Amino acid sequence: MKYQALPSSLYIKNRKKLVQKLLPKSLAVFHANDVMPTNADGTMRFRQNNDLFYLSGIDQEESILLICPDFPDPSMREILFLRETNEHIAIWEGHKYTKEEAIEASGIENIQWLDKFENTLNTLIALSNHVYLNTNEHLRADVQVESRDARFIRRCKERYPLHQYHRVAPLMHQLRAVKEQEEIDQLQVACDITEKGFRRILSFVMPGVTEYEIEAEFIHEFIRNRSRGFAYEPIIATGENACVLHYIENKATCKDGELILFDVGAEYGNYNADMTRTIPVNGKFTDRQRKVYDAVLRVKRGAMDILRPGINIQDYHKEVGLIMESELLGLGLLDQTDIKNQDPKWPAYKKYFMHGTSHHLGLDVHDVGTMHEPISAGMVFTVEPGIYIREEGLGIRLENDILIQDNGYFDLMRNIPIEAEEIEDLMNK
Repeated sequence: MKYQALPSSLYIKNRKKLVQKLLPKSLAVFHANDVMPTNADGTMRFRQNNDLFYLSGIDQEESILLICPDFPDPSMREILFLRETNEHIAIWEGHKYTKEEAIEASGIENIQWLDKFENTLNTLIALSNHVYLNTNEHLRADVQVESRDARFIRRCKERYPLHQYHRVAPLMHQLRAVKEQEEIDQLQVACDITEKGFRRILSFVMPGVTEYEIEAEFIHEFIRNRSRGFAYEPIIATGENACVLHYIENKATCKDGELILFDVGAEYGNYNADMTRTIPVNGKFTDRQRKVYDAVLRVKRGAMDILRPGINIQDYHKEVGLIMESELLGLGLLDQTDIKNQDPKWPAYKKYFMHGTSHHLGLDVHDVGTMHEPISAGMVFTVEPGIYIREEGLGIRLENDILIQDNGYFDLMRNIPIEAEEIEDLMNK
């Protein structure tokens, strides 16, 4: 891996937290993600299953983790299974974990090759009453492809039909939502790399450059700082393209007088940054652009002040909506008649701000976590309001990543320029 791995003490701690939530005489099973095919004999780049990574730090395909806390033999309570390498694999694919390296990375003492998995599973499950199996239960997931976890669930239930089966995903959502300090440090690195990319493009953007050239500048800076690359498909949207929320074609030429919206983030060590900035192509905001920009910035700052321990995301979004409503009235985009006649299920402000303001951030860009229970200190969220005026071809979104603390928040993107004057100054050096 290019990135600096976190210490095994983190993964030991994470496993202990999960064990505390399991029922007595339980077995929990976690599988790596598949290596996904493209066409012919091609494959996509491997991306580890985040739950397995969270519990072990192992970043390799075909890995399996078994946790059986009450097994009589203490050496069998945590077992990590890895793909055994050979000369052919070494030549064609490169280095794989040795058992010693896996122990150092994960803190798990019992490392076995995959050919021992079935017999070991049979031994552990015979003395277990409860079996916890993993699935992707993200609220926005649209699962079309069968995973290794899904195939194992089917096979396991066929082979051991009388056990009591449980979902481990809700437990993992609770654990992963609240970050340990080591995770926060890794997220900070991702944000710092993102800052370097943004500062690089501030001196690059001018009328006549293309969206894809700007994308290339970002990826250059990300990879040279040991990032795997973009945390998600980047949005580089000039002019009216910024009014398409998930615009990813990145093919247009930036024109004098337009704004360009960047929704990009670097990945580092499987943790993700998520930043949005909007800048003038020619280095100077027009009066109208500046008024809308400042309105979005005020909403963002107001939202960051609201996002505190004890509030839930649903109520938070409602409060942010009221701030946005006030700003849209000030911009002349709404009037009191619009407010009076609005549908409470789709308030008038949604015409110009139609997406949510925040989501969890971590190992997933849209990370797992509660959407209805009160938020707590240690959670990391994006804050990303926007105003999109399609009739003017004008779209502005601003986004920072923040750590929730007991008495406020810590801005992980505090050093990334966001004030209009600072952006203009940097672009016109």
